[in-house]
Amino acid sequence: YKSRNAVLMRLVASAYSVAEKAAAIVRKVMAGGDLGIVEKCGANDLQTKADRLVQMSICSSLAQKFPKLTIIGEEDLPSYDVDEELIENGQYEEILKKTCPPQYSSIKEEELVVWVDPLDGTKEYTEGLLDHVTVLIGIAYGGKAIAGIINQPYYNYEAGADAVLGRTIWGVLGLGAFGFQLKEVPDGKHIIITTRSHSSKMVNDCIGAMNPDAIVRVGGAGNKVIHLIEGKASAYVFASPGCKKWDTCAPEAILHAVGGKLTDIHGNSLHYNREVKHMNSAGVLATLRNFDYYASRVPDSVKQALVP
Repeated sequence: YKSRNAVLMRLVASAYSVAEKAAAIVRKVMAGGDLGIVEKCGANDLQTKADRLVQMSICSSLAQKFPKLTIIGEEDLPSYDVDEELIENGQYEEILKKTCPPQYSSIKEEELVVWVDPLDGTKEYTEGLLDHVTVLIGIAYGGKAIAGIINQPYYNYEAGADAVLGRTIWGVLGLGAFGFQLKEVPDGKHIIITTRSHSSKMVNDCIGAMNPDAIVRVGGAGNKVIHLIEGKASAYVFASPGCKKWDTCAPEAILHAVGGKLTDIHGNSLHYNREVKHMNSAGVLATLRNFDYYASRVPDSVKQALVP
């Protein structure tokens, strides 16, 4: 295989298999009916048994295969030995067949930081809005998101018994993104996608300033970026702190791999080095195309309120 030696491609191939395993865990917990919900800091910040098991599975599987990685996950978990059942050793062969972009071919394992959101859209998961839920594994180098995996465990769940449940989308900067059909919103249509459960006056004021034709409110950052790349929304606008680095790393890499753009509300790039603070305190602005149209319409009052 072309990429047998490039650490980045081996890691992406492993992360793909690990994300598929994670999806199976998410579905198993849901099917078992006892979600084991814990409030972390209030009713909109929940953690379930799935968040905990998936994070253990992802982090332990990747750490075992790539011991020098820095892995940062959303959930604080004890570091005891993880049940063998949770370990995934596989690698997705299709990824190993691709050539690593030359600028990344000599990256060392210890230079990579992996940002993990085991279950993005936990609140929606607990409410049964299953298509909002994603598993996110983002890979950063030099502080920049360069590769990502988004798994949707319940993709197709309303499509009938014959449909294949779940899908994995992946991308690497300089290589492209795969596992979905890239589509743009028709020209001149402004469809804004934003938060479902963390709305505020500022969030809504910012959206209003963009004269949207429609506003879509869904859970999960991964889910919102999927809407952008599949042509269901033209801009993801979240004028508020609240979103964290593990929410944005994988989706940003996939969006950038197909020529889109994700920044804070001021248009500044987000940083993903291991020392960085976890909160995206200046919000999120993302588009597949026409970034400047939306960036130019963010009100000054919003910019002044959201300090990076």
